[in-house]
Amino acid sequence: MTWTAPETTRERPLKEGSDRVLLEGFLDYHRDTLLKKCAGLDEEQLKRAAVEPSSLSLLGLVRHLVDVEYSWFCKRVDGQREADLPCYGHDDDPDADFNEAPQADPAEAFERFRAAVKDAKEAAGRHGLDDTFEHPRHGTTSLRWVYLHMIEEYARHNGHADLLRERIDGSTGE
Repeated sequence: MTWTAPETTRERPLKEGSDRVLLEGFLDYHRDTLLKKCAGLDEEQLKRAAVEPSSLSLLGLVRHLVDVEYSWFCKRVDGQREADLPCYGHDDDPDADFNEAPQADPAEAFERFRAAVKDAKEAAGRHGLDDTFEHPRHGTTSLRWVYLHMIEEYARHNGHADLLRERIDGSTGE
């Protein structure tokens, strides 16, 4: 039996509320958008690269966003040790999230994605929006900025996912 990406529901973010509620709502909306772009596709379709020589694929995007969730929320904001986080990138290939996707197990990647989102939410929940950390390139950075950056990160990659999905089966989304 072939594994197929599960269907998912997506709720529109609230239009009013605290900063945290709005930021979390928009980020969750974009997380769910990525899963919607993958829904109903089989392993081969999820692994299909965009165009040569790019390694960009829907499965690669899911794997990449696992690493991004852990990197920003767990490692940077919460101070967890990178060695303890289940990321795909490694010293031999920092871009293994994309480059090793053709050999990856999609069911495992989707499960790891759900775990990464859960872990990221728990890590962020231990901090206030104005809490900061030192980033090697960006300097002093707040959790509020991380939320905004993650919304941007998902929005950009969801645009990629839109094009990948359309190329696979003609489906387009809002």
